[in-house]
Amino acid sequence: MEHIGKVLSLYISDTVSSSMLEKVSVEVDTKGIIGDKHYDRDVERSILITSLASYTLLLPHNIHIPHSSLGENLLIDYNPYHLPLGTQLQIGNAILEITQNCTLCKHLAIHDKRIPKLLKDDRGIFAKVVQDGKIKKDDHIYLL
Repeated sequence: MEHIGKVLSLYISDTVSSSMLEKVSVEVDTKGIIGDKHYDRDVERSILITSLASYTLLLPHNIHIPHSSLGENLLIDYNPYHLPLGTQLQIGNAILEITQNCTLCKHLAIHDKRIPKLLKDDRGIFAKVVQDGKIKKDDHIYLL
């Protein structure tokens, strides 16, 4: 097990308003993040992990958006975008498996019309839960 980073922030998409709510911890199971509006919809895309690097890429373009604006559930201080599909990460006592790169989302243009193009390959990665558990802010991330 190799330590690669930590969780900076956690968010869920509210089931009523669809706004992103910051959490101190989240419970996850094989259907996703309990309490998130996407829970039990598409398990292959149940958790969006975004690196702080995605936000940093926008700064030279004078684009400053708050964390959670990219729709992430986990904001981490490590850039995992190079990791192959199937890679497993232990975060807290949960184990997640990378399932796909996040696709281009035109919805991000609500913040700035340049964002979808600037973050085409750098918005995040999707993961599914392979071991239920609890993930907390500041939890360490391990590459399995």
